[in-house]
Amino acid sequence: MINEFNFHELKAAERLPSPSGTALAIVKLVQRDDATMQQVSQLVKIDPALSGRILRFVNSAGFGARRPIANVHDAVMMMGMQAVRNFALSLSLIGNNSTGNCAEFDYAAYWSQSLAMSVAIAAITTRERTVLPEESFTLGLLSDIGRLALATAWSEIYGECLTMAQDEQLIALERERFAIDHNALNLILLDDWGFPQIFLDALKLSLEPETTDTSRVARFASQLAFARQIARVCLADECYRASLLTDLKTQANLHHLGETALINFVDEVIEEWHEWGKLIEVNTNIQNSLPKATSAEAIFSGLDLLLVDDDTIMLTRLSKQFTEAGHRVEVCRSGESALQYVIDHKPQMVITDWHMKNMDGLALCKTLRTSGFGKNLYLIMLTASENEDALIEALDAGIDDYLTKPVSLRVLLARIRAGHRIVVLQQALEKESRDIQHYTAELAAANRRLRIMANTDILTKLPNRRYALDRLEQEWATAQRCKRPMSILMLDLDHFKSVNDTFGHDVGDQVLSHTAKLMKEASRTNDIVCRLGGEEFLIIAPNTSGNTALLLAERIRSSIEKNQYKELAQHQPITVSIGVASSMDDKLGWNELMKLSDQALYSVKRSSRNGVQLVTS
Repeated sequence: MINEFNFHELKAAERLPSPSGTALAIVKLVQRDDATMQQVSQLVKIDPALSGRILRFVNSAGFGARRPIANVHDAVMMMGMQAVRNFALSLSLIGNNSTGNCAEFDYAAYWSQSLAMSVAIAAITTRERTVLPEESFTLGLLSDIGRLALATAWSEIYGECLTMAQDEQLIALERERFAIDHNALNLILLDDWGFPQIFLDALKLSLEPETTDTSRVARFASQLAFARQIARVCLADECYRASLLTDLKTQANLHHLGETALINFVDEVIEEWHEWGKLIEVNTNIQNSLPKATSAEAIFSGLDLLLVDDDTIMLTRLSKQFTEAGHRVEVCRSGESALQYVIDHKPQMVITDWHMKNMDGLALCKTLRTSGFGKNLYLIMLTASENEDALIEALDAGIDDYLTKPVSLRVLLARIRAGHRIVVLQQALEKESRDIQHYTAELAAANRRLRIMANTDILTKLPNRRYALDRLEQEWATAQRCKRPMSILMLDLDHFKSVNDTFGHDVGDQVLSHTAKLMKEASRTNDIVCRLGGEEFLIIAPNTSGNTALLLAERIRSSIEKNQYKELAQHQPITVSIGVASSMDDKLGWNELMKLSDQALYSVKRSSRNGVQLVTS
């Protein structure tokens, strides 16, 4: 574990991702107060690849140039010094970090998703200008740079974290191991590279729950969160993509995209993403590039083999033959080193000699079969013994095949091919099992969303009438079983019709949302605030006597009266009438209790309004 995170120490030791070559020269130049566009253009021209990519960017649909740009200086002038600097920085980072030492970190998928994020946020900010698209493009590309930084600085330890943790656990594990997480490291790196504060604030806010803030930072944060979801859609296969698009619809409404417009927008982003992938050499066909586990090509594409023998001549001979047959071969000269190799590298097949010093082949097989990482390995035992009892002992230890020495290479290669088919089938079953778990989880999530939608009022986000009546019945049963009091509050906004008539239904909806928020804030944690319909609301107050419920009702009434909706400043104030019914026994059912609260409500409405009234059973 890293006891204290020291960014400057890592930076000085050059253990973090950093620009080089032309990009580094541009970064240093732009830091100078006397830097000019002409000087930046000259540096860009030195690098033909960077020149071509900048010209491609300024001529893209996202940038929206009014005429074709063919001159590097014109392109730099249009983009601006900072945008060119950031663009060169991001492309340099891709070139320097397309591969790395962290075996568990998928560098290709990382850059593919980062590029999808950058294309998406550039397209979004082109539609809704919060920042310049050329600047948001770079931020999108580097918005998750903290992951790459951890994989670069601590390859082995971060690899362990990736193996151990699911996505939702990774942040906590990173903090435990490195005293920082990748989200915080994102901000440190971007700040060190000179990105504007609005970018840092928006990126941080985009990872938090949505707020009602309408500032420029909050709007840009919402766009970044939306772009992050679109990036996931880009990398998904066709089946999963349809599921993710369904999840996008709610957030798309915040960005003025209806269902058809959303699909067209995402298709345009995906097309642009593939084009950019070709331009800057980022693989955007991650899904398509994965081999099919059940294809003939996969069956004969070679295995990751581990040879274990203390005979150097035997290892050399077999290793050469297996490599020529298309397999990837590693060797170990003892059972102990083989066990460690299996733990670290997870080969698909192990071919081991029986008789070795210390841990022999039989002990190795037994150990592998009793461990989680070795249960599914295909094991072949080589031995000079033709004894029948030895064969039975080896099979009982968990081997899959057995050959006697001297080994016939033709027979051994045939046995490997037979084992290869079993390995491939086993991998296909494991993939199918993972897919089933994945789609089961997606189905469960979809069902949860449907249940929430069925029980939620779209306007106020409060539970709706369906939920209110079901929950009322449940709480009533609990109250009767536990001999506890229960109260119901029926609420109705006073003179609400005049709001709709005077200001229109849009303002009326905003008043309802505003009032619902006040009700929720004034209620206690255990109270259940629901919207029955129109301007009528219901609050279920479990384990609450009549006098306490009356105090709750008065607190809500007072809050609504004092906190008027700002658009109605010149209008008659919005107030609420509340009827409260409470019960301590089972003389009445919940239906009757609801009717009593309704009667109390209309008693208030018939008198002065803007009041509360209690009735007990």
